[in-house]
Amino acid sequence: MKMTMTYPITQIKEKVTVKQYLLNLGYSQSLIRQLRNTENGIMVGGESVYTTRILKPGDSLSVFIREDESSENIVPTPMAIQIEYEDEHILVVNKEAGIPIHPSQGNFDHTLANGTAYYFKEKGESFIYRAINRLDRDTTGLLILAKNPLSACILSDMVQKREIRRRYLAVACGKLPLEGTIDAPIARVEGSTIERCVDRINGEEARTHYKRLYYDPVTGHSLVSLCLETGRTHQIRVHLKSIGHPIPGDFLYHPDYGYIKRQALHSFRLDFLHPIKKEPLSFEAPLPEDMQFLGITSTEGLWDNDF
Repeated sequence: MKMTMTYPITQIKEKVTVKQYLLNLGYSQSLIRQLRNTENGIMVGGESVYTTRILKPGDSLSVFIREDESSENIVPTPMAIQIEYEDEHILVVNKEAGIPIHPSQGNFDHTLANGTAYYFKEKGESFIYRAINRLDRDTTGLLILAKNPLSACILSDMVQKREIRRRYLAVACGKLPLEGTIDAPIARVEGSTIERCVDRINGEEARTHYKRLYYDPVTGHSLVSLCLETGRTHQIRVHLKSIGHPIPGDFLYHPDYGYIKRQALHSFRLDFLHPIKKEPLSFEAPLPEDMQFLGITSTEGLWDNDF
């Protein structure tokens, strides 16, 4: 991967170094160090410069980003990947159920990372695997991958600043209130490596906003839209269980497989600014077939964007 970013310097109100200018654009300290050690990595007016160089109006700052290697220890594995969007900076995919996003002990070759590695190998392109948002193995839906280190550090910063709006759909047991906020700290269950619980003494703050979209009196389940204010591990699953409305099919928190064989949770919508172009992007992934047991095949007319 080779990419040159060019920034015309027009108006600068005060003295700004190359380093400060790049930091303001979202470049990380580590990426700037990497560029500094790359031949012609940072140039002004066609000449290599130090990051301490003071910029002035009329300058043209160019940054050369290059990656020749692909992620090590990720075995390329043929796999169907549903791509919703791709350009030179990002990839947005709609993940299937049963697919972890990262290799782990006992599963080195059947993850989204393996399938993505194969996709880019077939294209003859190098690719470092960088998943920006996390989804559990059995949670379906939208996921952002960064295709270069610049988009990766900008998107990661956006996650920290909560500038990527993630909205989910879940099927929950029982009839939830029309809307509400679950504000309950989450911690790891003592003695477990994966299970979480609400812990108001030792837990980290966690808030989930929800709206009931539909209730099916036949199955006794609700379709719920959710928006996360924080991003704790298993947050939605733990929070819904804590208010007495767990997600069916959840092997950890409610292993009831009468209607679905995995947790009925779907990353439905992503809204964010493109990390480089700064254009607003919105993506939606339809409700998966195995979550349609309420008789709903489309959320059209049910979905309310506002929380």
